[in-house]
Amino acid sequence: MNLDIERGSLEGDGVRIGIVQARFNDTVCDGLRQACVSELLRLGVLAEDIFLCSVPGALEMGIALQRLARTGEFDSLIALGAVIRGDTYHFEVVSNESAAAIQRVSLDESIPIANGILTCDTDAQAEVRIIGKGADCARVAIEMAHVCATLTLLGISPDELDADADADADADSGGAAKAVSNP
Repeated sequence: MNLDIERGSLEGDGVRIGIVQARFNDTVCDGLRQACVSELLRLGVLAEDIFLCSVPGALEMGIALQRLARTGEFDSLIALGAVIRGDTYHFEVVSNESAAAIQRVSLDESIPIANGILTCDTDAQAEVRIIGKGADCARVAIEMAHVCATLTLLGISPDELDADADADADADSGGAAKAVSNP
């Protein structure tokens, strides 16, 4: 038996991305952002379709991601940060709770979120993973935006699609669309 498998495209043209970056462990986080944004641009996402905000640390990701999701301006979101083990239980709390918040926002708001929060034992481990993880998050965000768009269309008739397209065209002719761009 041969089944078709639906897989999202990595074509970034027209995909709107919101990124939340933690500032704690800033060297690692800045590297994640640079790798991520470079890959988004390489895959065709326009600079004006990327919005970036920063938060103090990984535990603040959830609320920022939720607020971005609720704007309706984005096709996918990306969380970038680094939690590096110290001598206390705090590592586990931050790692677990930030991951849970990201997943909860994604499911509650029905938006894909690429989790790029590194959880490492040492700075050296984090540094080795910066470029790969940042670029991977860009690919995941684009692919999942396309997968979610495709899944949304399941069960919608061609007539409904035409009606939606007509309504969108009417709305666009009435004024300029709200653009979200980098600050």
